[in-house]
Amino acid sequence: MFRNADQQSRQDSKSIFTRRESGVRSYARTFPAIFTRAVGTEIWDGDGRRYLDFLAGAGSLNYGHNDPPLKEALLSYVEGDGIAHSLDLHTSAKQRFLETFDSTILRPEGLDYVVQFTGPTGTNAIEAALKLVRKFTGRTNVIGFTNGFHGVTMGALSLTTNPHFRNASGLPAQGATSLPYDGYFGPGVDTMDYIERLVGSPCSGIDKPAAFFVETIQGEGGLTAAGIGWLQRLAAFCRSQEILLVVDDIQAGCGRSGRFFSFTEAGITPDIVTLSKSLSGLGLPLAVVLMKRECDIWKPGEHNGTFRGNNHAFVTATAALNQYWSDGRFASEIMEKASHLDERLHEIAGKYPQAMPQVRGRGMMKGLLFAEPDEAAAVCALAYREGLIIERSGPRDEVVKFLMPLNTPPEQLDEGLDIIGWAVDTVIGSPGGRTTARRARKSPVRPRPTPLHVAHTSRATRH
Repeated sequence: MFRNADQQSRQDSKSIFTRRESGVRSYARTFPAIFTRAVGTEIWDGDGRRYLDFLAGAGSLNYGHNDPPLKEALLSYVEGDGIAHSLDLHTSAKQRFLETFDSTILRPEGLDYVVQFTGPTGTNAIEAALKLVRKFTGRTNVIGFTNGFHGVTMGALSLTTNPHFRNASGLPAQGATSLPYDGYFGPGVDTMDYIERLVGSPCSGIDKPAAFFVETIQGEGGLTAAGIGWLQRLAAFCRSQEILLVVDDIQAGCGRSGRFFSFTEAGITPDIVTLSKSLSGLGLPLAVVLMKRECDIWKPGEHNGTFRGNNHAFVTATAALNQYWSDGRFASEIMEKASHLDERLHEIAGKYPQAMPQVRGRGMMKGLLFAEPDEAAAVCALAYREGLIIERSGPRDEVVKFLMPLNTPPEQLDEGLDIIGWAVDTVIGSPGGRTTARRARKSPVRPRPTPLHVAHTSRATRH
């Protein structure tokens, strides 16, 4: 009787989302549980069921849920009546963040960027960068890349290529030209040859751009990573043509690639960098535009936002920098895990060469590309049923996307990868695998003990 009452209560709780929340909701449709608490890479629903979170706020939780040093810093600040909202007034929280960002990130990297605090979303940072490059150069055209994603506000949409997002605006996305990303035509074609010829020609029909906007690793575009040589050549071309280079490091930054900035390995210095997502460290809204000093031609208030002074985010961002980036140990740990992740994914993909799953990405930003979107969807559905939250990306949603927190313990990393390996075996390696997965997507999540020990493999046999 009481159990039925509890079930009815949970059903009533879910119905409020259906009745009152807009149809634009998306992740909640794929992962319909009502979640109540989370620590690190683990998250629990109202029934007490534990999941591993390999989505991590779409890359906003690089240090996991409620990371203790960050949480303690915030609680202490709030307990002391620290300022929460300050527009762009000077505050001690902002001062400490700027000082720490300068000492732990900018100066060690040899970067002399000016920091602009925008509205606290990645897309607002892109909007600010778009305005700035046009103001600085006097040109209107900007160049993005195939399968790029830079946000869904009107300016950012001009650089975002997926029609699912572009068509929702009701207006044509104007002011940008899309050119082929590295590898777009296959491994035998260097797209920089095409770009240099086209953009460098006065009669190509492409207006000389104010800037190139590039993701070094395309998150929503399917985890394609630009080659180091390609990025270096793009940067050199921009310098030779007096075109600004903007790196969108909103998802690939803050350590996701192994270094704090994803472009560091290429040895390039963008004119402008956009950061958000994991910058605050605790999932609080915060976004910045970093620019070379000569680019800082803003007049006071030309780009602003009511919530550009999120002091709670300054506090947690400072704590994250001190905790993880004061020396090189965390970066080394990331690369060790990235190497293990890469090895495991190649192991999973290598079992089915005829099905052609491919490993993509760089660092701890990896993807598993499938021949068909249904296969990727089936793998994610089965994984969720077994207690792993993981999403898809790519132009057809054909890539399973790995964005687990960077500090995920090795045993939890393997636990999640065991689930993925089992799901891939089920979908590709067994007759009727997709049918099984379709049923899984319609059936309730199965309770299971914690942690899961997948029968077909174990850490002991792998190592």
